[in-house]
Amino acid sequence: MTENKIAVVIYEPISGDMSRVYRGLKIAAEFATSGDDVAVVFDGSGVESLAALSDSTHPLHPLLESLRDNVRGACSYCAGSHKVAHVITGSGWSLRDEAGGEVSIRELALEGRQILNF
Repeated sequence: MTENKIAVVIYEPISGDMSRVYRGLKIAAEFATSGDDVAVVFDGSGVESLAALSDSTHPLHPLLESLRDNVRGACSYCAGSHKVAHVITGSGWSLRDEAGGEVSIRELALEGRQILNF
């Protein structure tokens, strides 16, 4: 049984600060590799990051793929408003809408997860 329950929420667009996206994914990978219970979601402008990293030619694509079992998906509303929903779903990721059309950060907290925002 793992001691840590972590949620990494990526808000940063890939066009903003790619190092924040990288750090978020690396931290998620560190926890996951250690056997901790990790969930990753993309929210706000971070949905653009998930869409961009889903391209197999992106340098961070292998890191994202290494976390495929941990990535819960992206905010449905945000993916639609940023016009990347088709890229996200076409890459096999889910769109989350449990909070009135948006991903629920509260649900992650209710699961007892420490929430790390990037």
